[in-house]
Amino acid sequence: MWQAEASIELDAITANVARLKAATSAEVMAVLKADGYGHGAVQTAHAALAGGATRFGVATIEEALKLRAAGITAPVLAWLAAPGMPREQAIAADIELSAASLTELAEVAAGATVAGKTARVHLKVDTGLGRGGAQPHDWLELVEAAAKAQAGGHVDIVGVWSHLVYADVPDHPTNARQIKVFEEALEVATAAGLKPAQRHIANSAATLALPSAHYDVVRPGIAVYGLSPIPGVDFGLRPAMTVRARVTIAKRVPAGHGVSYGHIYETKNETTLAVVPIGYADGLSRAASNVGPLWLGSSRKTISGRVCMDQVIVDCGDDPVQAGDVAILFGPGDDGEPTADDWAKVLGTINYEVVTSFGGQARIPRVYR
Repeated sequence: MWQAEASIELDAITANVARLKAATSAEVMAVLKADGYGHGAVQTAHAALAGGATRFGVATIEEALKLRAAGITAPVLAWLAAPGMPREQAIAADIELSAASLTELAEVAAGATVAGKTARVHLKVDTGLGRGGAQPHDWLELVEAAAKAQAGGHVDIVGVWSHLVYADVPDHPTNARQIKVFEEALEVATAAGLKPAQRHIANSAATLALPSAHYDVVRPGIAVYGLSPIPGVDFGLRPAMTVRARVTIAKRVPAGHGVSYGHIYETKNETTLAVVPIGYADGLSRAASNVGPLWLGSSRKTISGRVCMDQVIVDCGDDPVQAGDVAILFGPGDDGEPTADDWAKVLGTINYEVVTSFGGQARIPRVYR
């Protein structure tokens, strides 16, 4: 018996990746960072391979090593590593690494020496996001240093990559400007003697809506899990995660009864209050107080009062709700239940944050179907 759970539909992930693969002639690098956006990186990896993904991307070396430890042998790129992180372990495990500065390149080369293997490296250029990546004025120096390290046998420059700012607005002029900068960076790399076989800049939105950005590899993330990267646009994806919990107690209270901390909600009539055992310690934002939607008693309802650490309260009116009934916070929306997009709207955030907040919480086990 379960109290609260995150149910993951693996066939949905497989179908989503197949949909992404059908949208491009490039290889699909399914992004599994943040434990597969809360869905479980290892389980997602297997489902994504079945859908046509051929490689994976993660943020940290630790995430990549966990995939290897679980028996995932497909190519994996890890792109976010602070100085001193175990690059030698990554290289020994055939994990590809990113370098966006001379310092990072030197750390990768040193790690290759310790591992006794040539490191496979993706050089990152900042085409306008202002986050990771070498600025264009530093790019030539990085490329020349990479070519020298490659000649010395320390690294093999297998990729050049970047990240888009406005992929979720496909016709935004910034996209064209970034692609131009990316093309110029590729020309500089080629002139230095590098021949990267993996050129990539496209995320989920660009994979589905900006074919000019596809190059050799695309890097879909949120779309793998069935959530649209462009709000309001239906790409035929299916949300894979459903979060639900079972009512612990239902009771009648009179009109004018305060509900939860601070009594920011008060019953208007005699009503049934249901307690649902999921709170901000489980990934449910406290900002959902009085606005968070859920499905309970065959209809949509709203969290009543403040979200607590372990539970929320729902005013159910005269609906025959009782202990043990299932409250669905969000799912694919098949039966009218809220979706992650619905939650993102009321919280003023994005669907990415909604699913990653719930996945992998200690008291909400993931169940795979």
